[in-house]
Amino acid sequence: MKKNVLIVVLALLLNACGAGKALLAIEKSPVIISIDLINIVDDKVQVVVDPGAFSTSTVVFRIPKTVPGTYSSDNYGKYIEAFKATDYKGNVLESTKLDDNSWSISSAFQLDRIEYLVNDTYDTENDVEDAVFSPAGTNISAGSNFMLNLHGFVGYFDNFKEVPYAININKPADLVATTSLAFTTDRKPDSQWDAFSAKRYFEVIDNPIMYARPNTETFEINGITVTLSVYSPNNVYKASDLKERMVSMMGAQKKFLGDVDSTKEYSILLYMSDVNVPDAHGYGALEHHTSTVVVLPEAMDIGRLEQAMVDVVSHEFFHIVTPLSVHSKEIQYFDFNDPKMSEHLWMYEGTTEYFANLFQIQQGLITEEDFYERMLGKITNSKFYDDSMSFTKMSKNILEQPYEPNYANVYEKGALINMCLDIILREKSNGEKGMLWLMKELSKKYGTDVPFEDAALFGEIISMTYPEVGAFFNKHVIGTTPIDYDEYFAKVGLATKEVEEATGYFFDGQVPYMDVDVQNDSVVFIRKNITLNSFFDDLKLKGGDIFRTINGKDINLESLRPIIGESFGWTPETVVNMTVERDGELISVEGPVGKPVKKATKVVALEGVSQETVKLRNAWLKN
Repeated sequence: MKKNVLIVVLALLLNACGAGKALLAIEKSPVIISIDLINIVDDKVQVVVDPGAFSTSTVVFRIPKTVPGTYSSDNYGKYIEAFKATDYKGNVLESTKLDDNSWSISSAFQLDRIEYLVNDTYDTENDVEDAVFSPAGTNISAGSNFMLNLHGFVGYFDNFKEVPYAININKPADLVATTSLAFTTDRKPDSQWDAFSAKRYFEVIDNPIMYARPNTETFEINGITVTLSVYSPNNVYKASDLKERMVSMMGAQKKFLGDVDSTKEYSILLYMSDVNVPDAHGYGALEHHTSTVVVLPEAMDIGRLEQAMVDVVSHEFFHIVTPLSVHSKEIQYFDFNDPKMSEHLWMYEGTTEYFANLFQIQQGLITEEDFYERMLGKITNSKFYDDSMSFTKMSKNILEQPYEPNYANVYEKGALINMCLDIILREKSNGEKGMLWLMKELSKKYGTDVPFEDAALFGEIISMTYPEVGAFFNKHVIGTTPIDYDEYFAKVGLATKEVEEATGYFFDGQVPYMDVDVQNDSVVFIRKNITLNSFFDDLKLKGGDIFRTINGKDINLESLRPIIGESFGWTPETVVNMTVERDGELISVEGPVGKPVKKATKVVALEGVSQETVKLRNAWLKN
């Protein structure tokens, strides 16, 4: 009641002083945002913020430091220039920059508007040491493309993140918007303006907008309307090139999820970067409740592009389960400038990544061998990180050292944690329950608008499942004991075994055993970060050796190519001689090329296991 009286008194005072607009409590009126995509200034976009009136002498305006899903401090305020606050008469109000992302504005009860310029992140990625992850970044290409991850353009006022927003965008007539943000007709003076609305600030940043010339496909997947929009700068790809694979993949995902139904529409914004100019190179995707932003190189061939889209988009789409439906208070009430992180990245990213692989074997998109190969790859990759680090402690402190460098392990060990939990649940329930069952139960208990207490989740899960689940959490997720994955493979009649596989002489499939040092006369050398095949081992060659001659021919990139071609016709008895440089010394080797093989670890089915074990494996992989 006292607050209402104060507003009335201030209104009378401002009206007596000739205030330019009626004083409205900001809680009831929308923050009006105007973004100008036509009048670009030095590759920068102007943004105008028109809030309701304040009843305080000072207010703080902020651009996010961190946004959900990135788990990094990106400081989007660093891309803001020419910040200015003015009163109702156009006079500049005093403002103080508190840090990279925050401005304190004096005489806030006189504040009429804020304006500033926004620089984009894509064309500066090569110049910044800790560049913004491209799917969370921004692009300003006048007249052709605008990637509006709105946290890079639109800010909020302290204590007013829950007020509505009206966003008006002045855009080129030939560019169209793809977004899941609600279109409105509140302000549309002509065809150059798009108008959107959001109920609160989180909804603003949760709905990216991509402007490009029309290149979209829309399709229905079991009640979900999916829009795929593609920006291909050199017109290499159309959305229609990917539609069939996306329909197949997302249809399989929806079948896998069953009755999980948290959205009626979903937007896929694919930005294809040009590797020949300064452009985005942080390839991957960032999830939102009803959309995802994907950044991939335009130079990819269609086969690799399709598979990348399956792997990346399937991961992001599964985020509709967690954290978008099942999440803690740290996520629900995310502090964009002083974030408190949750300890459950094992679930938010790990469960999602596991499902993105599991659904493909369950729905027949990949073979069992493909699935095992993926899990083995994750086991190998997880060893590059601190395998004895508590996953919950890492998650809670992921923005700090020494935990931040281990973040990518959420996609490796995080997925493996879920694999082991899935097997435990299948074993204890005679194959009836798994991780998907658990996530569905958690979704029923909590859901999009009801967060859980971070410290209470493990107890909730254990009460819903089995003591063995709690023991696993305490030992391998909260605790620091590395996981013996063979123990869990054995439960489903599998084991890891070292085998020999055929390879090429100079290539393992499409992966070369050599590399080129472009900074040093483009010399060709044997890679160090790869396990060499028998061809190199038998000749006693090592990673780092520089090729100088092969069969009497001086070696550079051009002269090596015909030799690689000849190698396809070599027989095991073919003799080759080489000269390599190792630590400044020339070394000559000679011998038969043999039949090249490599040592590889495989997951294989154990012989003589019980029918119950086989049944359990089938329940895990096929139900």
